[in-house]
Amino acid sequence: MDSLLFGPEWDAYSEREQAKNRLLAITFLTVFPFLISPTLEAAPETRSNAERHLEQLCTDDAAFPTSLISIASHTSIDLSLRQAALLCLKSFVLRVWSSDDEVQGITIDDTTKEQVRQSLLALATSSEDRKVVSAASYVVSKIASVDFPQHWPSLLPTLLHLIPQSHDNQLHGVLLVLGNLVEDGFDEEQFGKSAIELVKSIYDVATDERKKLNSRALAVSIFRACFDTMEVMYQTEKASVKQFMQEASDAWTPFFINVLNLPLPHMPQEDHENEIESGSWRGTVALKTQVVKALDKIHRTFPHLLSQHTLDLFATIWESLQAHVGPYVALYVTDNRQGRLEDADRLPYTLDFLVIEELDYIQTLVGSMTVKRELEAQIAPEKLSNGAFEGTWIARIMNILVGFSQITQEDEGLWEFDVNVFLSEETSETANYSPRNACSPLVQKLCRYPVLDSLLAHTKPMYEEGPSSARMKEAAMYVLKQILDELDSCSKEVNPDVARAYLHYIGLAMHDGDVFLRARGYILAARLTTLPSTGLHDIVPDYARQTLAAIDGDSSDVVKVSCIRALQEYLKSLPASTAREFQVQTVAAISNFLSAQDLSELKESEDLLDTLVETLRDAIMADPSLCLEHPAMDVLFTMASYGASSFQTSILVNEAFESITSSMAAKGSDAYAQLCAKVLPTLTGALDVGDMTAENALSDMAVSLLSSLAEHGPHPLPQNFVAAVMPKLYRLLFSSNEPILNQSATVTIRHIVSHDADQVFAWEDPATGKGGLEIVLLIIDRLLGPDVDDASAAEVGGLTVELVEKAGAERLGPYLMQLLRIVAVRLSTAEHASFIQNLVLVFARLALTNAKEVLDFLAQVHVEGGAGGTGLEVVLRKWLENSAHFSGYDAIRQNVIALTNIYRLHDDRLSTIHVQGDLMVDHSSRIKTRSQSKRTPDRYSVIPVPLKLTKVLISELANPVSPSTPGLLQNQFQDNSDDENDEWEDEPGIVDLSNPTTTAELMAFADESKYNVRQWDDETQTYLVDFFKQASTEPDFQDLYQGLSDEEREKLHQMEKASTQ
Repeated sequence: MDSLLFGPEWDAYSEREQAKNRLLAITFLTVFPFLISPTLEAAPETRSNAERHLEQLCTDDAAFPTSLISIASHTSIDLSLRQAALLCLKSFVLRVWSSDDEVQGITIDDTTKEQVRQSLLALATSSEDRKVVSAASYVVSKIASVDFPQHWPSLLPTLLHLIPQSHDNQLHGVLLVLGNLVEDGFDEEQFGKSAIELVKSIYDVATDERKKLNSRALAVSIFRACFDTMEVMYQTEKASVKQFMQEASDAWTPFFINVLNLPLPHMPQEDHENEIESGSWRGTVALKTQVVKALDKIHRTFPHLLSQHTLDLFATIWESLQAHVGPYVALYVTDNRQGRLEDADRLPYTLDFLVIEELDYIQTLVGSMTVKRELEAQIAPEKLSNGAFEGTWIARIMNILVGFSQITQEDEGLWEFDVNVFLSEETSETANYSPRNACSPLVQKLCRYPVLDSLLAHTKPMYEEGPSSARMKEAAMYVLKQILDELDSCSKEVNPDVARAYLHYIGLAMHDGDVFLRARGYILAARLTTLPSTGLHDIVPDYARQTLAAIDGDSSDVVKVSCIRALQEYLKSLPASTAREFQVQTVAAISNFLSAQDLSELKESEDLLDTLVETLRDAIMADPSLCLEHPAMDVLFTMASYGASSFQTSILVNEAFESITSSMAAKGSDAYAQLCAKVLPTLTGALDVGDMTAENALSDMAVSLLSSLAEHGPHPLPQNFVAAVMPKLYRLLFSSNEPILNQSATVTIRHIVSHDADQVFAWEDPATGKGGLEIVLLIIDRLLGPDVDDASAAEVGGLTVELVEKAGAERLGPYLMQLLRIVAVRLSTAEHASFIQNLVLVFARLALTNAKEVLDFLAQVHVEGGAGGTGLEVVLRKWLENSAHFSGYDAIRQNVIALTNIYRLHDDRLSTIHVQGDLMVDHSSRIKTRSQSKRTPDRYSVIPVPLKLTKVLISELANPVSPSTPGLLQNQFQDNSDDENDEWEDEPGIVDLSNPTTTAELMAFADESKYNVRQWDDETQTYLVDFFKQASTEPDFQDLYQGLSDEEREKLHQMEKASTQ
């Protein structure tokens, strides 16, 4: 064993312990492979049984972890078993390794821990197999996150000592362990103590041309990871961190520029592409990629560090991109090489990854004021030849953008096979971020310059000066589309002459033989002709007709769906009268397209469904009242049935249907009745199909549409509406446990009762002989029962209030008191905030007019259980302790008025009831962990109801000083606004979720104690001010005032001060 690796701790082991462990290792070496092997089986049952057996062994045998390391260390054992052993060890460490003496019943003594640490580190830094090294280093980092530095102080010194004297394979392992340690094992204090030595060590590796390129790339990756920790430290140690990072940046940046200037090696043949020897294509690309990622990271965290190198970096990346266009096109456009590849160390090594990073970074650099001034100077009028842009940087960058925007062989194959993939790329909703996608934000950044004229000059020779590939033409059209989108979003005008020049080439593209160029032509024609400033509105109807004709006449589905999507632009820009003419044709075109599809595959084509529904929705909204005259509703319901399981498709279908429903309802009862006659059979039939096939998504969709239909219904509803709908909803609510379905069904019944209670009460269910009132009471009783969870019953409170108000005490008779008692009992066990609000509002609505009767009734109710007592105690506790979480203007207003009505009663019974008061703050500076929170939960004071009620009402007062929502993070960066950061005009456009600071800021939005985002309305505020003015003159209020906190008293004082101004 290497003494450098293990140090004096290893020598301290007794001979007896070492002999015992060697014997155990030999035994397990024989047995364990047979135990681990089944964990690699594909059969789930076999694998699960083997994993349970191993879990039992790790509980029963202290030698379990050392035995796994022994297996992973033996080269004579199959590689897959060695990896499986390390996988088991990782699970063991994640589950039980802790600074505590005993975790989950497993005791790991210090001697065993030390042996595991040292053996595992030896394996990670000495094995010849990269996969074993990678797995072992990951486990080391997880142990280090617990033990370093207190129980493993020698880890970092050992790694740093090994770096300068390690051979290539050992260095690879050391860097992997060090990289994982930087990412997961360090805290700020530990990093600060070793930052100088750490950064110097990895710098020496990165700049040493004798080292393997992959090792150098790993070193750069570690340097990049350091910036996350440095950014956190910057918040508290600004000056020292700034100085350190400036020195580090000054040392590394010249090296970065040298690497970026390195030419790519000769492109390898496909069968040699994955070779990893020094000087290889793969290693060079990996190193360059890590350098660009590091530069981008520096900019996003400390942009001022690179200010003096901005122009050099821009020029270097610029030249690099120009040099990479040719190889990229050869590899991925002309040939079909595989891209998006990473090695076992998670280092990207294919050219497309490098190009993406370069495009992203040059987009960042374009935002620099230094670069902007330089670019603007180069295209100044006095420097142009006859006003043309040929030969300027803007012409060259068009060549770069068009080159990298070409459709690759791989994408073409995928898009032809699955039109849904094509649409996901077209709508930029794909996870496949490619150089083509990366060009889009760069194009948008460049729209401040005359890019339209330059692109036109670049496009013209493609059509007029000899043959050009369809891919090049399509790429130019793709770039044009991005430019037009950006100009439109910024409300910038497009020169009509330039627009007409482009329109000529677009017309040629629309009739080209290439599928993708043809599709791009139709999409671009719609975008260009509908822009306000182009002056092409007179030809929009003609192009819309050509697009409709292509949906039926073109042989390619890619072209057809592109035309369907293009229709959305036309329908939105056409005058209402003209758009109505296209409605019938659009519906027919979509219907014909659907009839030609394999509907069994449509469920998996979410982007295609969304495009179809969006276009149909736009056609319908041209005049929703016309939908009864053609099959628009049938087409919509067909797509709804296949897209019911898609959240986005469901939203689009609901939007379209709600537009139709509201429009028809606005025309009067007769029009609404005609709509119901058309759609109710389909919707109720869908409920039957969903019930028979157990397709909850289909039932959800149908009930959601029924809810929209009922919500917009007239007073009264059409005859037999209740008879058609209520039996289906009644059956669903007594058979389903799906929360969304139950909520939608409950809301639908509430709308029906609200619009036509008389029809409900007059209806009798033919299957059971029960009347409508009894059916609704049975539904409420089930939803309030113990077998239904809070989420499923979330809307029952609204239905209960609607029934009580519509039926009245006379019709309900003895059921009224029984119904309210059930609500009070269910409220005692409710936990979800929305459900509690829904039930509390039952009593709040009644208290608006009959506050005393509500209190008298609740005082007579007895609630069983641990949280029981009188109904008055149970309801008021839940009510007052959860009022701060109520949402919705109407709900908050009703709650405030109800509470003031209860306050004005001055009921002596309220003073005898005690509820949760203010949080008792623990002033300890220690961070409370989750386990500590369970052992010592938050404590609250106990106060009487009148005082709590007063506190709740004060909390509903808007802050007189700042009545609007607080400015989140408004002052957070005030102290960090250095003048040197003014070099960068644009903020980074991508949120780095791996960044600890970013994560902390995002999590802060959820911290309601810091940022209360509840809104207030003026009517409620005026009411509250008047209430407190009146209450403050009463003797009882002076006693309550003494129990208020300083903040609450100040709020009242500020209110009084503001009201007198």
